[in-house]
Order: sequence, then C-alpha cells, then structure tokens
Amino acid sequence: MALTKNQKEAIISELRDGVKTAPSAVFVNFHGLGVSDTNAMRRELREQGAVYTVAKKTLLRRALAESGISGDMPDLPGEVAIAYGQDPVGPAGAIAHFAKKHAKNLVIVGGIFEGAFADRAKMEMIAAIPGVQVLRSMFVNVINSPIQGLVVSLSEIAKKREA
Repeated sequence: MALTKNQKEAIISELRDGVKTAPSAVFVNFHGLGVSDTNAMRRELREQGAVYTVAKKTLLRRALAESGISGDMPDLPGEVAIAYGQDPVGPAGAIAHFAKKHAKNLVIVGGIFEGAFADRAKMEMIAAIPGVQVLRSMFVNVINSPIQGLVVSLSEIAKKREA
C-alpha cells in the first residue's frame, strides 16, 4: 500500500528533526537481516536512547537535504535504515556490535558526524570509540591512580617504621 502525502511528510519531518538534534547518525544496509535480530538490535538501541528508523531512500534523502548537513552524502545501496541518538558514538557502536555478529546482513554504509556526512571508514572508526560512561570511568581511574599509588607507598613506609 502506497504512503499518502501526509504520511510521507510526517516521516520526512521526523527524520529531519531527529538528525538535526542528534550529534551523529549512522546509515545501515540491513539486507537479509531477520526480524528477531532486527528487534533485538532495536531493543539495544532503544536502551541507549537511540532511534532506528527504516525509510524509503527518497524520503531519507529529502529529509537530509532539508536538514542542512554539509559535505557529500555517501551512496546508500540496497535497503537502508538510519540510527541516531544523543550519544555521539552510541548508535554507531551498537550497530557495529551487531554487524560483527551478522556480517553478511548488516553493514555500515556511512553516516553523519558533527553536522557533516561521513563515509563508511570514518563511521567505523567512530564506532570503535568507547561510550561516554566507559570514557568517564576510564578518566576517573586515571585521576585515581596517582592517589592510590601514594596511599600504598605511605602504607608501606608506615609498616616499615612500626617493624
């Protein structure tokens, strides 16, 4: 059944607004991916606060053209979906995680990062960056390490003086 003009405008508006407010988005070719796998991926993306939308490429291109993104849009071969969220690396990381399990059926084909189109290689590099929570915990560990070393050293000195 064909979409009405109002339905198409609603899809374009949703995609345009979502991409404008998101710091990054990833384009995914999902040809041959099963329904259960797709639902599992959607669930994980939803838990991270990301949105996964399948739309016709013509509607997606129109929404992206209206959102004012700079650069050249990558080719979108086959069946394409878009994932975006408020975490700059979250959607790309989740998609890359599923792409490892389903290499034949799920491929990152490009994306948007910091208001500009990005090719596949750049989006895969972004996907390799740990999430915000992991980076924060790594930062706290780096800050805590010298303090912890000082406490251990002082403890050892105190033990030697007591002996």
